[in-house]
Amino acid sequence: MKPQEAVKNKLILNYPSSWWGAKWREALPSGNGKLGAAVYGSVYEETVLLTHEELWRGSQTPELPDVSDKLPEVRRLMLGGEAPKANRILADALEERGYKPKMAWPLPLADLKVIMSSPHGFKAYQRELNMETGEVTVTWRDGETRYYRSLFVSRPDDVIVYEIRAEGPDKVQAEFRLELHDPKDIRKSATLPEKVEQKTDGQYLFYAAENDDRTDFGAVARVIPQGGTLESGADRLHVSGADSVLVILQLFVKGERAAEWPLAQRALAEMKPSYLSLLQPHAEEHGRLFRAVSLDLGAGSHARSNEELLLDAYKGEASLEMTEKMWAYGRYLLISSSRDGGQPCHLYGLWCGEYEGMWAFNMSNENIQMIYWQALSGNMPELLLAMFDYFDRLLDDFRTNAKRLYGCRGIYIPAPTAPDTGLLKHKAPHIIHWTGAAGWIAQHYYDYYLYTGDLQFLRERALPFLRETALFYEDFFFEDEEGYYVSCPSNSPENFPGNYSQGPGKKPLTETAINSTMDFAIAKEVLTHLIEGAEEAGVYSEEIGKWKTMLGKIRPYRINEDGAVSEWMHPDFHDNYHHRHQSHIYPVFPGTEVSRDRDPELFEAFVTAAKKRLVIGLKEQTGWSLAHMSNHYARMGEGDLALECLDLLSRTCVINNFYTFHNDWRKMGIGVDADWAPFQIDANMGWSAAVQEMLLFSLNGTIRVLPALPSKWRKGHAGPLLARGAVEVSIAWDQDAGTVQLELCSRNRSQTVDLELPRPVADVQGLHVDGNRIRGVALEAGVPVRLVLNYVN
Repeated sequence: MKPQEAVKNKLILNYPSSWWGAKWREALPSGNGKLGAAVYGSVYEETVLLTHEELWRGSQTPELPDVSDKLPEVRRLMLGGEAPKANRILADALEERGYKPKMAWPLPLADLKVIMSSPHGFKAYQRELNMETGEVTVTWRDGETRYYRSLFVSRPDDVIVYEIRAEGPDKVQAEFRLELHDPKDIRKSATLPEKVEQKTDGQYLFYAAENDDRTDFGAVARVIPQGGTLESGADRLHVSGADSVLVILQLFVKGERAAEWPLAQRALAEMKPSYLSLLQPHAEEHGRLFRAVSLDLGAGSHARSNEELLLDAYKGEASLEMTEKMWAYGRYLLISSSRDGGQPCHLYGLWCGEYEGMWAFNMSNENIQMIYWQALSGNMPELLLAMFDYFDRLLDDFRTNAKRLYGCRGIYIPAPTAPDTGLLKHKAPHIIHWTGAAGWIAQHYYDYYLYTGDLQFLRERALPFLRETALFYEDFFFEDEEGYYVSCPSNSPENFPGNYSQGPGKKPLTETAINSTMDFAIAKEVLTHLIEGAEEAGVYSEEIGKWKTMLGKIRPYRINEDGAVSEWMHPDFHDNYHHRHQSHIYPVFPGTEVSRDRDPELFEAFVTAAKKRLVIGLKEQTGWSLAHMSNHYARMGEGDLALECLDLLSRTCVINNFYTFHNDWRKMGIGVDADWAPFQIDANMGWSAAVQEMLLFSLNGTIRVLPALPSKWRKGHAGPLLARGAVEVSIAWDQDAGTVQLELCSRNRSQTVDLELPRPVADVQGLHVDGNRIRGVALEAGVPVRLVLNYVN
């Protein structure tokens, strides 16, 4: 391996966690989709934050009252022009009937503490994350000895593996203990877990505490020195004179320490005490996912530290090297915090080191969708299964929401949810009145089928979920005097109509409207997919006619006086351009209903709607909103604008370990600058998705190659990206030479596809070339097809 290749997928930092006292935010993360570890990187007093996807705390879930009897009053007031009076009726009814829920938050499990003296004073410090293997390594030199501390979280073995080794005349001297996570990370009024207990037995450390549901969580660590001596104290182990020390940790939740401790001890005793032997199967499984797609933008050097790359970004634009590494990091974070059979990746991934983290849950009005946008085109469809498992598990709660809030069949998914319950927990009107979450989530179910061709998944999971969503629309929508559907109450996340504004920084008169464009865009998509999928699978034949009739009752999108698609299809509600959410762009992105070639006039009205939002100014943007804008500009074919959004994101909402923040945490003037600045990694994932969106877009039977290639990406290679129809696509391009090389491979069926290029291409023997289109490219299942294309000057 060439030296540059060895560091291409590494994040390199030259100093340890330090920011704000909340050092976990700057730690380097490792995870296996279930267990998480975040390495702070201090030489003397090292901390490794330990987390578990099933460890949550603080939930209060009373019975959801039935307030559906209030719906007629809400609608009467709304249709009568009295939206402010209608705004809080359902929220107040829940309050009046004693509903006082509380959302759960992820709880840090423990800290592994490692104390190592530095008698000569450290030099040549570095910490790095190898995204190909999931290893975090901290190295430094003390005197004539170089020390290495390496960690990974094993995907096949469900353990955390940590090794310290010394190279030089001095040996490893280290103290180890497990303890409750740092109490300084308490937020708000959160209380610490009780009944904390630590003890040792030979080479084992034991730790446990009690959660608020009276179950125990904890860890067992086996400490194995090579050479030297091991001494135990009441709550810690001390190693002296060792060449190396291996620590293997097993975590548990929702158990009893008396039973869990011996089980974990026996399991650890049976493991081969070898770092490399444990690493190999993990690196193979993790690496299979990570390396499923590669990206090369021609960056050249990959050896610069994160700090150096951020300094480049502050000068004006993210370097090609940072762009590549941020793409890889978003991919790494999703792999490390998501796997089949587990919980989906939420806004903090697996690494919440905060007691009662800000928005540390699954948010379905933008965020969880953004987190998973990259998975399909990024050739990691299996990662979506955790998301589907999550929403399927909560279906009964979603049915209860639909019935008790609106008197409807089907499902209603609240914007925020946590693993313990899918019941509505947040009582703000803009949350209660947004009914589009189920339909937006359904897009991922159906896209999974389109990208993989899995007919069993379509029949058994995607179509039943879509049908539940359509049942809600069937009961919730009602017809106006022209026979078109009305959606009321309605919300366009998280905006409000401009004619109900009370000015900047003031609460609007109402968050509730009629006929949000997004409501009907999502409903139209749900019904279209149901019809298409049911006909393909040969099911629900008696309902297809009903769904087609429902489609015909959705009013055309409304164009306002500015020539922009309006955010509300009802004329009583005026556009409010001063908002970062752009929910009404849904038919272009993340939906696929409207495109420039199929409906150019309507497409341009959506482009106008997106660009009208520029009046908001950069001051009001956030990490995720810049990532979202990058994706929709890419879908609109505006590659340079899409890249500019990532450049802005890189110098405002990215910290030194490349985590993204909701806010402009340094108050640099681009983005919201509130002091609480929550860490949330949806923009990390949105970055990866945007890069892929610039390189490939697909519909069944049509693949657009390099649809939004930025002018700065002169030469590169990417792939194999996954297109709808289960077609793998590898692309190499050279803008200066005017060439594109493609390799296409249909995974599981023979088919023909049309290709679209950014510019007209020269004729290719045996292919039907029509300007920038190549029609009817025949693909035999499993057989690669290679094409070399030249643009026409």
